[in-house]
This record gives sequence, C-alpha cells and structure tokens, in this order.
Amino acid sequence: MSKIAVIDYDAGNTMSVMNALKFLGYEVTLSNIPEELYKADHVIFPGVGAYADSMNKLREYGLVEPIKEIVAKKTPFLGICLGMQLIFNSSTENAGDLGVSNIEGLGLLDGIISGFKENPDFMKLAYANNANSINEIQDEKQSVSQIKVPHMGWNSLNIQNKDSKLFRGINDGCYVYFVHSFYLNAKNHEDVAATTEYGITFDSAVEHDNIFGCQFHPEKSGDVGMEILKNFCSL
Repeated sequence: MSKIAVIDYDAGNTMSVMNALKFLGYEVTLSNIPEELYKADHVIFPGVGAYADSMNKLREYGLVEPIKEIVAKKTPFLGICLGMQLIFNSSTENAGDLGVSNIEGLGLLDGIISGFKENPDFMKLAYANNANSINEIQDEKQSVSQIKVPHMGWNSLNIQNKDSKLFRGINDGCYVYFVHSFYLNAKNHEDVAATTEYGITFDSAVEHDNIFGCQFHPEKSGDVGMEILKNFCSL
C-alpha cells in the first residue's frame, strides 16, 4: 500500500482529504517537514484560501524548493483547489491591492489564474444590464440567475484527455464538487485533462507527467471523487 503525504501549510481542507484517504485504506501523513514529504510515494497538495497568503506560508515553512524537488524526482503530485492553482505561474487574486500585476506561484506548469469577475464574457452573462431579461438568457447548461461567484456546488467535467490516468474508468460528464472564485487558463492545452462550463469554459483538471491537479474537491465528490483519488494513489 502506498504511503501518502498531505502537505500542511495552514491552508485548510487538510482533514477532509486525510479522512477520504484513510477511508480508502491508505497510510497517510500530514506534514510540512520536507524530510517526511520526501519519503512519501505520493504527495497531495490541498488548499483553501488566498493565493498570496498561501505562497507566503509555503515560503515561511521552507516548502517551495522541497515541493519542486519532489516533483523533479517524479513523485506523483496532486494539487487540489487552491493547491492546483499554486502549481501554476501566477494569479491576479488581490494583486491590485498589493500593488502588483500578479502574484507569483510555484511555476511547476505554465498558466495564469484569473477571477471569474475579471472575465467580460462571464460578467456579461452573470450580470445582464436588463434585469427583466436575466432569466431569458440561457447558457448551454445554466441560466444566468444560477451563475454566481463563487462557483459553488456540483458541476460536470468534460474530459479532454481520453488517456488520462487521473480519470481512468471515469465517465465523461460526471459531476464533482467545486468551491472557487478564480480559475485556471493553462498555457499548454495538452496539460488540460478536463474542462468545465460555468458561464465560460475553464480548465478544471490538469495532468502533466507526474503532476496532477483538480480545481474541484475529489474528497467531497462522492464515489467519483473517491475513484479519482484511488487512480492517483495507484500510480
């Protein structure tokens, strides 16, 4: 049975991930000590909260370089929600408040994290000028009145990579659980394992060699989520 390490950097959501993995029967360690993380067969990087604060915590705990080393030695690495976003180059979240154009991430993969409210197409759909017509404008799957920020609740995956290791045995169109206000636009389309529609199309899962990411929460996504976690832990 694989030894799984969950990275602890005060970014929340660790216990639900731990509980899901224990339920599946895995040996799980919660740690921010690099030496313990290096020993794991698989490493999971969860997160809920602000991008800049979380990057500061990673630096405070001395985890930036260890994470890059873990990835470089080809250990399977899974980012969840904010954890997936931190894998990429940068985010615009609160950047203006800090007097910069973007907040630097880990840069393990190429891509930018942006806010739904920063996207004109999303704003046009979600906040139509004519309130009387708001319920008449229809997206393919959702009415305008249902599209809010944060994107919270169940939504479907459009699996892009039919050879995906993460989604092995998972049906296209399956539903998983989301909670987020910012989304990924990956630079390289080949890194995108799944997309999701929510006013706009965004990249909801990635897969590149030993690096995996889910914008959704597999640990909160029922049987489908458990199968995704098992797929990752069996690599």
